[in-house]
Amino acid sequence: MNKAPQLLTRRQSLQTLGRRLAGGVLLSGVAAAGLSGCGFQLRQSADLPFKSLFLILPRQSALGVDLRRHLASNANLTVFTEAKDMAASEVVLDVMSEVRERVVVGLNASGQVRELQLRLKVKFRLRTPHGKNLIPEVELQQQRDLSFLESAALSKEIEEAMMYRDMQVDIVQQMLRRLAAVKSL
Repeated sequence: MNKAPQLLTRRQSLQTLGRRLAGGVLLSGVAAAGLSGCGFQLRQSADLPFKSLFLILPRQSALGVDLRRHLASNANLTVFTEAKDMAASEVVLDVMSEVRERVVVGLNASGQVRELQLRLKVKFRLRTPHGKNLIPEVELQQQRDLSFLESAALSKEIEEAMMYRDMQVDIVQQMLRRLAAVKSL
C-alpha cells in the first residue's frame, strides 16, 4: 500500500517538471521570435560600392596585413597592389601613415613606470585614380591603458603586443565601415 502514494507523488512531480520544461521551451521560442522580429542580426562583412581597389601602404605596415586579408575576403572586390594596375582600379586607398606610440602616464614615488598608454594612429584617404577625393584625409586613433611592473616585463611585453593587435583590428573594421559608406564614385 505504501507504493501507491509514492507512485502518485512521483507521477505528479514528473508532470510538474514536464510543464516547467514546456514553459521554458515556449519562453525561449518567444524570445527567439522577438529577436528576429526586431531586426537583430550579427554584423556582416561590408558591401563595398566598388569592384576594384588599388592599395597603397607604408612598407612595414602591420596594419596592412589585416587590411589586405579583410579586403581579400570580400568576393566581389579585386585588390591591386602593383603600380601598373592603378589605372585599372575604380578607387585608390592610400594609407598615408601608421604611428604606434607608447607614452608613460604614471610613475610611482621612486620614479619607476607604473602605467603606460598605448596609441595607434592611422591616416588614410580614398580617391579615384584621377584624383577625385571620395573620403578626404582621415585620422583614426585607438588607445589602451597598460599597467606596468618591472618584475613582469616579459608578460607585459606580450600583453602590449596583444593590445596593439586588438587596436589594429578595431581600426581596420572602422576603415571598412567608412569604405562601405561611400555613396558615389
